[in-house]
Amino acid sequence: RTADAMGQPFQVLLLNQISANGLKRLPAQRYTTGKDIAAPDAVLVRSADMHAMAIAPSVQAIGRAGAGTNNIPVKAMSARGVPVFNAPGANANAVKELVLAGLFMAARNLPQALRFVAALDPAMPDMDKAVEDGKKNFAGYELAGHTLGIVGLGKIGCLVADAAIKLGMNVLGYDPEITVDAAWSLPSQVKKAASVAEVLKNAHFVTLHVPLLDATRDTVNADNVGLMKPGAVLLNFSREGIVNDAAVLAALDSGALGAYVCDFPSAAVNRHPRVIALPHLGASTREAEENCAIMVADQLRDYLEDGNVVNAVNFPNVVMPRESAYRVAIANANVPNMLGQISTAMAQAGLNIHNMVNKSRGDMAYTLVDVESPVGEPVLAALRGIDGVLAVRYLPAVE
Repeated sequence: RTADAMGQPFQVLLLNQISANGLKRLPAQRYTTGKDIAAPDAVLVRSADMHAMAIAPSVQAIGRAGAGTNNIPVKAMSARGVPVFNAPGANANAVKELVLAGLFMAARNLPQALRFVAALDPAMPDMDKAVEDGKKNFAGYELAGHTLGIVGLGKIGCLVADAAIKLGMNVLGYDPEITVDAAWSLPSQVKKAASVAEVLKNAHFVTLHVPLLDATRDTVNADNVGLMKPGAVLLNFSREGIVNDAAVLAALDSGALGAYVCDFPSAAVNRHPRVIALPHLGASTREAEENCAIMVADQLRDYLEDGNVVNAVNFPNVVMPRESAYRVAIANANVPNMLGQISTAMAQAGLNIHNMVNKSRGDMAYTLVDVESPVGEPVLAALRGIDGVLAVRYLPAVE
């Protein structure tokens, strides 16, 4: 169904608290948002785990107000023809700043120093002497002149690289799938590495900024953590599974690794004396939460009303300006002759195609078709009956 086509507002289920400024992007006359919607057209989520929940058949799209989508059953949604949107880059500055904080905490032994000061009794008569005597235990070193290795040169990685260079650090970067946009924004001073191993061997600090996929799980592991310089610092503000905890703990215990700074206080690493663990604060700023909510709300609205797809993790990007009041959006398996069958079904119904865009991404393909006259239910039913078609939506222009 298409809510606007039925003259009713779209129903959007909120699984977490979403920034008010983000929700303002969904006009109240055309959208109803809330936490108790039984048959939602779309879902907005931040960290809630959707794997165990029953996702209503009415759901046409899911928007994640953040970058990672590990909490969403993306594969199952793809099989239903449901795009899963995220907000890449919207929280990049917040994560960059926390990575810089991690660098400073490790280099200057700040967590240990803070614990030392917190344990001092303010009433002790010789507190000043205790401070002076104790501070020698927390002497650190400056970042300037040291090498920062960055694995993953997306928006966050590029921002971290730029900030590190401004701090006087040397930067070594690796990303086998760097995008053209990222390449353009990468500072020219960044030296390119040919592998993760090269980064681990040559950097004093290594920070990880890749998504958690089968190919990136255990990027740092028992086979390569030993390549790092003695006393080096590993930072993980990406995803917990990017690093093999057992391998890193063994390296910390042996002294091969100086410190592990992460945003994931798992049972394995928590309270280890050489681990600085933060409670998943990477995107926890007012600005990042608002940026993510605004970005994903805009993408969700563009899809629900006009069928355009931007920043879906399981669909190709497809944007087609409106040149007709009558639009059909079709999600289908990426198999031969699909466009021919779609065109034939419309021609047999006497519909003249004004414009059409089709793109694919892996096993998924997506087609937008603008026609010059209204599309009846029999045509939509015929399209849904084509083998390989996953979802069909009719999107007449809203007055």
